[in-house]
Amino acid sequence: MSDTFLNEIRTIKSLETAIISSVTLIKAKSNVEISIVTDKAYSQQDETAAKKIARRFVPEFFSCSLKIVKLTPDAGMIAESIFSLIGSINRQLAAFVSKDDIKVEKNENGFYFEVAVVHASAYTADVAEKLAGELKKRFCGGFAGRCVAVESKLDDIKIEEKHENIQYEIPPRSFEIADFSFLEGGVTHQRAVYIADLNFISESVVICGEIIDLREKTVTTSGGKEKLMYNFTVNDTTASVRVGYFTRQKSIEKIKKLKVGDSIVLTCKTESFNGTVRPTANFIDFGRVPDGFVPEKRMSKPVPKYYETVFPEPYVDYMQSNLFFESKLPKCLTDNTFVVFDLETTGLNSSPSAGNMDRIIEIGAYKIIGGEIKESFNTFVNPQRKLSAEIINLTGIEQITVDGAPSFEKVMPDFFKFIHGCYLVGHNAANFDYKFVDYYCSQCGYVPERKLFDTLPLAQSLLRLSNYKLNTVADYFGITFNHHRAADDALVTAKIFIELIKIKKSLPNLC
Repeated sequence: MSDTFLNEIRTIKSLETAIISSVTLIKAKSNVEISIVTDKAYSQQDETAAKKIARRFVPEFFSCSLKIVKLTPDAGMIAESIFSLIGSINRQLAAFVSKDDIKVEKNENGFYFEVAVVHASAYTADVAEKLAGELKKRFCGGFAGRCVAVESKLDDIKIEEKHENIQYEIPPRSFEIADFSFLEGGVTHQRAVYIADLNFISESVVICGEIIDLREKTVTTSGGKEKLMYNFTVNDTTASVRVGYFTRQKSIEKIKKLKVGDSIVLTCKTESFNGTVRPTANFIDFGRVPDGFVPEKRMSKPVPKYYETVFPEPYVDYMQSNLFFESKLPKCLTDNTFVVFDLETTGLNSSPSAGNMDRIIEIGAYKIIGGEIKESFNTFVNPQRKLSAEIINLTGIEQITVDGAPSFEKVMPDFFKFIHGCYLVGHNAANFDYKFVDYYCSQCGYVPERKLFDTLPLAQSLLRLSNYKLNTVADYFGITFNHHRAADDALVTAKIFIELIKIKKSLPNLC
């Protein structure tokens, strides 16, 4: 149906290269929101005609809204997309191609690209055609290109054998439920899973904890009937989680008596929604966390043996090295390894108990080895949700950029490998960035070791400034950068950290 819809939309002259950006069903408003992207100017008359077409494709019992966004990609955006696409189209080719091998030019028909490959052969024959096809799905306009053969000495070619990491499943921890009694269920439950480990899909899983927030609302079902629904936020001392619950007529009066501070047992079904596990309670009973409960230490999957999605790259800055550099660096800096990192996210909610926790959209990290910045780890992350206008304006990261990026399930195992055995460093990381790293690593079964230094309190203890924002501290040391991009913020934080440790001559306390 989407192809038929798009074909009709493209009969409008100004929308002849349009693509569908998103189709969103908002159940609460019984509304379907359609967003399309074009690279050409359009009139009010064109928009009205497009809305009429959209209306025909949406069932009558839903209202319909259409949004047209004019977006003209540049050569840099196209080159980034080509680089990210090559691995999914041809893994063999991806091992030989770097960003410098991709050239893109804009012309009157759209964009023309060339990918330089070593000894182009049968395995690259259809790559350009497939790349053009994928680009047409992401951007407006025409795309054409080719793979160009280049010569290279065999000694320069490093062929990496394909490796696969061993898959491990860590069983969730559980505790014995105290004082279980029925409220509406019919099954006695003796054990509950730690809420901190509730990151898997299940038809029936039991959790137990104290209600710390309770919200009631009326929802309209697909049949047009109104039904009472509750959202319980429950804490078992390991973590908090928000659980949806639809009332039953026979037990509704009992449920209405529940209040904040009560301890309950919930038999839940967990489902994946936009990349996040969401529990819905089928039954609610009484029970509590046992007295003196001390959570078992969380087990972690082993460090992945191989990088699979995001590969670190060497970082070279000749300004770091000179004949006198090593003598200026404290031993505590040269004898340890640090990963300085920064994140861009969809928002500021870093707690899953607060509801819809925000997502990572970019990771920037640099590894300091022997007192010098030696490696980088930079990637966009697909949040599997729409970016707000505020975040787009703040970071300059467009929706189309993250839509083609790998999910956190693909990225976090590689990031965990990159940071393993290192001290972590960030600016205001203890209060924000690290919470995202810890949560999304745990969702993949990994437990990062909290060895964290924060340059914000470190700068506050060593410098006298009007404020201690990252750009203010950077200005103090004469460092310029592009703020609110993870890779740039991480790099400048790494440089600041080195300068601060040179002043302090020792490592600060861990956060």
